[in-house]
Amino acid sequence: MWVLCLGALVTICIITRWVYRWRNPSCNGKLPPGSMGLPLLGESLQFFSPNTSCDIPPFIRKRMKRYGPIFKTNLVGRPVVVSTDPDLNYFIFQQEGKIFQSWYPDTFTEIFGQQNVGSLHGFMYKYLKNMMLNLFGPESLKKMISEVEQAACRTLQQASCQDSVELKEATETMIFDLTAKKLISYDPTESSENLRENFVAFIQGLISFPLNIPGTAYNKCLQGRKKAMKMLKNMLQERREMPRKQQMDFFDYVIEELRKEGTLLTEAIALDLMFVLLFASFETTSQALTYAIKLLSDNPLVFKQLQEEHEAILERRENPNSGVTWQEYKSMTFTFQLITETARLANIVPGIFRKALREINFKGYTIPAGWAIMVCPPAVHLNPAKYQDPLVFNPSRWEGMEPSGATKHFLAFGGGMRFCVGTEFAKVQMAVFLHCLVTKYR
Repeated sequence: MWVLCLGALVTICIITRWVYRWRNPSCNGKLPPGSMGLPLLGESLQFFSPNTSCDIPPFIRKRMKRYGPIFKTNLVGRPVVVSTDPDLNYFIFQQEGKIFQSWYPDTFTEIFGQQNVGSLHGFMYKYLKNMMLNLFGPESLKKMISEVEQAACRTLQQASCQDSVELKEATETMIFDLTAKKLISYDPTESSENLRENFVAFIQGLISFPLNIPGTAYNKCLQGRKKAMKMLKNMLQERREMPRKQQMDFFDYVIEELRKEGTLLTEAIALDLMFVLLFASFETTSQALTYAIKLLSDNPLVFKQLQEEHEAILERRENPNSGVTWQEYKSMTFTFQLITETARLANIVPGIFRKALREINFKGYTIPAGWAIMVCPPAVHLNPAKYQDPLVFNPSRWEGMEPSGATKHFLAFGGGMRFCVGTEFAKVQMAVFLHCLVTKYR
């Protein structure tokens, strides 16, 4: 009997010690305040709980109020420092590749692929970034602007013939079809399988608790990725067997790179890159565009100002029926202010993850080597100390100060060396769609 009691006592001591170490991680200095939550789970359940407001997510807001702008937590078994501090955020982005590197939870890697561009570093990341700029750079966009306008006009014309339209779905389809055409010459009318449907299934479980059991949102997300990747792999294989003489899309460019002797590119990296580009280009932009139109419908004075800018563009044209030019696009000053304000309020990316490569001391706190850091854009964008009435839609607040990149107080497109390469592509699609909308429709 005494052996059982001793065994139970030892077990209790081990568990108690383990729980204590979980709640109080070792550190050479002073860790930021916060809670590590339940053993193994951490505070994952609270973090993944749905948020239907446009304000700072409750998980972040409550902890900011209790602990301040920098606090610790644990997500999916990983210690994380959450930063809502503009100075720390700026420091993180400026020191990427030296003190910090891009990092995302294992579940993210499982969803987006082991070789996804967000998980690659150093020269390999720069190599892929240059490849992406070949598609999304200014010279390519200048040639693409007429196609963007045609797609916008076609979508609006179809919508005008219906009693009502699901705007998110309509813009999503428009942007996906355009991007898939430029990337892989995909035409949904000529394919027996619907590539976009697989991405829709993927997106529905993207921000969900990582429980891979049939029927869960996370499982559906993984199945959507699996089907989409199978389609992309088959398309790449067909193209490699029957290559084209001239480069017509991004697949052609990828195939040419794969053929080069000593190339860094592999088929796995190429497919993960295609998957991420398709997802990022249509899902984020369609969300922002849908929200912009919602904000315009709620703010008639802003809508009137936008309409006046675009009607003035039409009046300056020699031929009123000609399409939008690159020069006209670059002249849409108020439109860019509106897009920036929409991006600030939409907060499509709730968190940007990095990992500390070595121990860091900042503002009296120590961040241990190997810990993850989550930069929180919503807390930055909705900070009343920087933005007067932060929840109010006011594009004019950006007059004379529209950011060309990331700043301490604007992180909608990321920051540092990983500033989003598709930023200009997203702006072109939004600006041209709004131009077609306000000049041709009510």
